[in-house]
Amino acid sequence: MTKKLTTAGKKKLVISALDDIKARDIQAIDVRKLTSICDWIIVASAESARQTKALARHVSTRLRESGSSIVGVEGEETGDWILVDAGDVIAHVMQPAVRSYYNLEELWMDGRFDKVVNSSAPVKVKAKKRRAPPSRRASA
Repeated sequence: MTKKLTTAGKKKLVISALDDIKARDIQAIDVRKLTSICDWIIVASAESARQTKALARHVSTRLRESGSSIVGVEGEETGDWILVDAGDVIAHVMQPAVRSYYNLEELWMDGRFDKVVNSSAPVKVKAKKRRAPPSRRASA
C-alpha cells in the first residue's frame, strides 16, 4: 500500500514532474487563505502544444503512481492551456502567449509565492563593489 502524499509532498511532486520535461517558469502559489477550492496553484509554461500535453500527462502519471487521485484534466484537446486538478493542488500548464494573456499570477497576487523554478528570465548578476585601494600618504 502506498503512503498518501501530504499537500506539500504533492506540490513538490508536481513541480518535479514539470521540471523533468523542461517546463519553464514554474511558479507555485499558496492560496489557502484566499480560496477553499485548493491549497496550491502551480503555473508553468511549455513551448508547444506537444510539450504542454506531455507535461500534463507526466504530472498526471506521477500523481497516480504516488497514490494520489486526479479530480480532472481539462484542455488536452488544444494543448494551449491544460489544467490538472489533483484536489488540493492544481497545475496549469500553458503556452507563453496564453499564460501572458490570462496572467494567473496577477489574479492570485494576494497568495504567497514560492521562488520560480527553471526561470526563463535573464539572470541578473550583481557586480561586486570594488573597494578603493588604501590611500597612500606621502612620507615626510
